Amino acid sequence: MDQQKIGKFLKCLRKDKGLTQEQLAEHFCVSSRTVSRWENGNNMPDVDILIGLADFYEVDIRELIDGERKIENMDKEAKETVLKAAEYMNMGTEQYTKRVHLLLLAGAIFWFVASLISHTELSNNAVLNAVSDFAEGAAIGMVLCGIVFTSRYGQRIRAFKQRLLKRQ
Repeated sequence: MDQQKIGKFLKCLRKDKGLTQEQLAEHFCVSSRTVSRWENGNNMPDVDILIGLADFYEVDIRELIDGERKIENMDKEAKETVLKAAEYMNMGTEQYTKRVHLLLLAGAIFWFVASLISHTELSNNAVLNAVSDFAEGAAIGMVLCGIVFTSRYGQRIRAFKQRLLKRQ
C-alpha cells in the first residue's frame, strides 16, 4: 500500500469536488492538519473515515486503497461477466436446439416408415396400414412442432413455460 499515492489520489478527489482542506476536515470532523497529513501520505485515515471518504467521493474503497481509479479493471470485469452470461445463454440454446433437432429427426424417421409401408406391398395388411397412418400423422405433427418451436412463437411458448415454472 503506497501512502504517497493514496494521498495524491485523495488530494485529486478533493480538488475535483472543489473543496479546501478545511471544508473537508469540517465535513469529517477532523482537523485540517489531519487532512493535510492524509494528502501528503504521512498518515492514513481510519477505516470508518476511509469508508466515509469512499461514499463522499463516490468511488470504490478499493480505488482509495490502491490510490487510483480502476476503470480499466472494471471494464475487464464487466467484459468477463458478459462473456460468462453469454456462455450460459449459449448452453441453454444448444440444449434447446438439440431437442428440436431430435424432434425433427424423429419426424423424418416416422415419415420414412410411413412412406416405406404405403409404397410397398405391406400396405395391404390392415395392421401395417394403421401403423403407416400413425407414423404419417406423427411425422406431420413433429415437423409442425419443429416449425413452431423454431419460429418466434416458440420463444413466446418458452417464456410462458418459464413464467409458469416460476409460479410453482
